[in-house]
Amino acid sequence: MKDSHTHKKIMSSACKVTDNICLPDSDLPRVVIIGGGFAGLALVEKLKHKEVQVVLFDKNNFHQFQPLFYQVATSALEPDSIVFPFRKQFKGYKNVVFRLAEVEEIQPSSNTLTTTKGKVHYDYLVLATGTTTNFFGMDSIAQNSLGMKDIRDSLNIRHMMLQNLEQAAITCDDDERDSLTNFVIVGGGPAGVEMAGALAEFCKYILPKDYPEYPASIMNIYLIEAIDELLSTMSDKASSKTLKYLKDLNVKVLFNESVSDYDGSEVTTNSGKKILARNLIWTAGVKGQFPKGIDEKHVVRGNRLKTDSFLMVEGYKNIFAVGDIAAMITTDTPKGHPQVAQTAIQQGKYLGNVLLKIIKDEGVKPFEYKDKGSLATVGKRKAVADLGKFKFAGYFAWLLWSIVHLLSISGFRNRLMVGFNWAVSYFTYEKSNRLIIRNFKHKSLVDNTEE
Repeated sequence: MKDSHTHKKIMSSACKVTDNICLPDSDLPRVVIIGGGFAGLALVEKLKHKEVQVVLFDKNNFHQFQPLFYQVATSALEPDSIVFPFRKQFKGYKNVVFRLAEVEEIQPSSNTLTTTKGKVHYDYLVLATGTTTNFFGMDSIAQNSLGMKDIRDSLNIRHMMLQNLEQAAITCDDDERDSLTNFVIVGGGPAGVEMAGALAEFCKYILPKDYPEYPASIMNIYLIEAIDELLSTMSDKASSKTLKYLKDLNVKVLFNESVSDYDGSEVTTNSGKKILARNLIWTAGVKGQFPKGIDEKHVVRGNRLKTDSFLMVEGYKNIFAVGDIAAMITTDTPKGHPQVAQTAIQQGKYLGNVLLKIIKDEGVKPFEYKDKGSLATVGKRKAVADLGKFKFAGYFAWLLWSIVHLLSISGFRNRLMVGFNWAVSYFTYEKSNRLIIRNFKHKSLVDNTEE
């Protein structure tokens, strides 16, 4: 009993309980960061070992490397090779604290957050909450399709695909088999293009080996884009080359089409086209996500938070936004900066310096985005690159894409795992184990079962 009492006294002196959220006692200014994506992690790295207390909140206990979600979805990589635990990342960072909780509400008047685990006070708040899939209010599509904004989404796509391929091998109904083996990807941006290319390679190299009972030609892949070009944020050369690569892989690209309805079995487009498909992957849009408590008049298009040139949320003195959620509206960036990883990383690093200067009451310079170029891959030895005046495609673009992404992954072990998998795939066209670990059901089917 005495030992237990002593232990409690030690814990009490070491921790300060703040409305159920226990944090180490500190006299330093507290910077609370919501979200451990690229922007949140870059900010933590900039503030580590500095004269501030950093508290990171995230609903997951790991960082996710989003650019490779499509490879998990198509069984090219295992999920644990592109996620990295926050606590392992922050080992040795004495001024950094991680808490697993979802922030539900911000109370700016009292500098307080309400989370699923209790409340916490902040001196400076940084929203790095990123985006979620935007279905633009189309409930039937949201219920029956899958986005690709979370590692769980990638696993759901994998399980959906494998389950449907197994069912296709069982059924004797031709229409049902076509529906089960048809894939529709909506959105011709980098995520959609990379997903289409990966599925096409799966169809070409894996399907004949795993499912010899039917020809690879049975698997049709459709990529639907609402405008008349792919990769609209990249050069015309990148767009045309990408289209050629996809056509060479037998992907059916439909331009100037948008999906108007989807019941889980049949896709309907705005022109009235019907496509039988049990597999629909939505990459056509995103919208910002953040806790309630921010005045709606500071929210702009895409559900993003309007900031000044120092990333401070409009209308607040100690609340900042970085990454995909931030919209710095200027004459040069009327729609805000591009929602890509390099923007998030640059803003995270910049804000780290800004906060330290604000605390010391020093002057700060406005954020300046430096575009380092864009890369996208369609498959092995097939990629496009826009690097300033240099625009090229093919093997060297693919090699550059591979190196950049490999070096960007958190953790030496993860880089080793991904590099090994890519090397094996390069020489053998083999992918990781195609296992159905759990049964996947669409939201609509789950809801009907509950009713």
